[in-house]
Amino acid sequence: MQETIARPAADTDQAQTTFSKSIVVSGIRCVLTYILLPFFTPLINLAPQVGPLIGLPLGLVAIASNIYSIRRFWKADHKWKYYVTVLHLAVTGLLIVLVYNDILSLL
Repeated sequence: MQETIARPAADTDQAQTTFSKSIVVSGIRCVLTYILLPFFTPLINLAPQVGPLIGLPLGLVAIASNIYSIRRFWKADHKWKYYVTVLHLAVTGLLIVLVYNDILSLL
């Protein structure tokens, strides 16, 4: 019989904190790209290229944050690691599409 090794609560808490931060970064990117920039850039006479210039680095940071969060959940052997992985992969897939669109907009 194999014993299960209990992970310290700090690992679990850190994984959950990382998850929250990565989702917030993804959310900020979406709010900027789809709510704030489309309305405010014309008001202050900024070029339409400003959105992709901001969205591209934010999207890349959000993707990295999601990957980091997945790693933390697996490292902590968190009980929700499968659910979090699926959620992060879905968000990352959407972010990849947005980053791709930003790159196309800049070219």
